[in-house]
Amino acid sequence: MAEEVILRFDEVTFEYVEKRPLLDEASFSIHSGAKITLMGQNGAGKSTIFKLITGELQATKGKVFITNNALVGTAQQMIAKEDLSLTLEEYFGKAFVTVPGNIKSQISKVMNAVNLEVPFDRIVGELSGGQQARVLLAYALIQNPDILLLDEPTNNLDKAGIDHLIGFLLTYDKTVLVISHDADFLNCFTEGVIYLDFFTKKIETYVGDYYSVVEEIQKRIEREIKKNAQLEKEILSNKEKVNFFAHKGGKMRKLASKLQDEIEEMEENKVDVRREDKTIREFEIPAQQIVGNIVTIKAVKIIKNHEPLLQNVEIILRQKDRLLITGPNGIGKSTLLRALVNNQEGTEIFPGTRVGYYSQDFATLDYEQTVFESLESVLTEGTDIQEMRSIAAGFLITGDLMNNKIKQLSEGQKGLLSFTRLVLMKPGLLVLDEPTNHINFRHIPVIAEAINNYDGALIVISHMPDFVSKIKFTKELDLGRF
Repeated sequence: MAEEVILRFDEVTFEYVEKRPLLDEASFSIHSGAKITLMGQNGAGKSTIFKLITGELQATKGKVFITNNALVGTAQQMIAKEDLSLTLEEYFGKAFVTVPGNIKSQISKVMNAVNLEVPFDRIVGELSGGQQARVLLAYALIQNPDILLLDEPTNNLDKAGIDHLIGFLLTYDKTVLVISHDADFLNCFTEGVIYLDFFTKKIETYVGDYYSVVEEIQKRIEREIKKNAQLEKEILSNKEKVNFFAHKGGKMRKLASKLQDEIEEMEENKVDVRREDKTIREFEIPAQQIVGNIVTIKAVKIIKNHEPLLQNVEIILRQKDRLLITGPNGIGKSTLLRALVNNQEGTEIFPGTRVGYYSQDFATLDYEQTVFESLESVLTEGTDIQEMRSIAAGFLITGDLMNNKIKQLSEGQKGLLSFTRLVLMKPGLLVLDEPTNHINFRHIPVIAEAINNYDGALIVISHMPDFVSKIKFTKELDLGRF
């Protein structure tokens, strides 16, 4: 007996702006219990598909069918800013129209499923990025959904967290759709891929694990390029014959007409080869020149058993020093970076240092600003508007995005905007908290090379081993050793 189709898109077109579709006649179906990846470039419409499934957005044309009103639960990329001041119990209460009497029991059950132990009266905003990532999944699970939507679920998770999530998904018997740029994670459980083509706005579906699908797509592109090259050769040959026979008259002219028809048919048979996802241009982060101690850290706050403990350390960073901060989720890594950039007790930054801070929650971005205003606000002497636009274009922040408010950008686009700002700032100190979150995997080697070539002082937190391995660090601070 065939598995039941639980979700179906029937020629769905969606437009934020009239006559500029983000999706064009998208059609696909998903069977109950399937584990499917949504794949595509930043801004291709992956999160939009999630919103069409949840009903947050409505299709411009076509229909989205959910069988028997199946319940949909979404684990978002980030906790909404307005929810950061809530306690865990208050936050989970928002998942219900009427808060059930056994809410604490239900919270315990889903927190156990995501391998997280935190007091229910803890403020959500006080949790680490990795702990918040687990809470987001638990929030979706507490709704007992038939269709689980996961948007970048491995962001901020350490290896233990990712391993637990993979184990959970392998045994989870409900339908799962996941957006992620973590190829190894996806390959562990994916059984099919829905690909969103950024250029044509069309959707393609593939069966198989993630790496098999990526290989299949690449082979198809190579076949299409080869076929087009052969057709182009034949078209050129026929055009030369047409030019020769057209002036001969009689039967020759008829032959020229026939050849012209063949040319038109071959032009129609040429395949619209899918353009590969664009990769950002190679770039350089200019460094403000500073002589002396740029960063001094004398004390760090470690979180043990949900209680802060102050530990004395002695870390000094000068120009070209690179510090990697490590430790498990919840130990206090991001807290240390926030303390540093806010000049809190125990840390010191040399006066006058321009600090380029990449916050994992994009706290440095004003969501109400336009992209243009955000970039203009960090311009330094010697960079004009034209150069600013050129640098932004290298990060795929093109002219059509400049007047958009930052809140309208995808999370991946916010990440690329943040890197554009770092280049324009020319900082003396670069502080990067999970800088690969939300970023298309094609961009990551380019970003790693730019960071490795940066000449200022550098501090990095990252749970992506492949990214970390590409940067030559001079110092490491493991908060887990205290």
